Amino acid sequence: MDFYYPNRTNDFYRVMGLIFHDDADYFIDKEHRGYKEAEIKNMLAAEGIALSDTGLKIRRLAGNASDKFLEIVEPVNLDEIIEKLPHLERIATTGLKAAETLAQITGTAIPDIGAFTIWERADGRKIEIWRVPSTSRAYPLAVEKKAEVYRKFLDGRCPGLI
Repeated sequence: MDFYYPNRTNDFYRVMGLIFHDDADYFIDKEHRGYKEAEIKNMLAAEGIALSDTGLKIRRLAGNASDKFLEIVEPVNLDEIIEKLPHLERIATTGLKAAETLAQITGTAIPDIGAFTIWERADGRKIEIWRVPSTSRAYPLAVEKKAEVYRKFLDGRCPGLI
């Protein structure tokens, strides 16, 4: 899949399946051993969820997917993204590297998992910056527990979701 979180061992779409369909396998295409990309993109658009990397240019320092061996050469231009999203109220980071990068860009502290900090921009706009658990299977938390934290993050955007 040429999209975010393509690795079948990542739990991101299982978390989304639990939240929006009460079914961890909802977005899994078992026949083709992948994900239902069109359904995923439709869900994200319908729910007002945007995905982005925190690094515009990166360098892998080892031959694996671990963020521990990832160098952010150039962070994403967050102001440019935010200008295109006038209704954006909250951002979540899904791993420590992303949390560190976003904290550096915004000049905020890194929140604990399941918590947030407020970023007050120069224009007065306030945006919540959340830290949610990594959906990597390397992060030792059951997918249902991960979904609980993501629900908490999404609850302000989707009243009654929990």
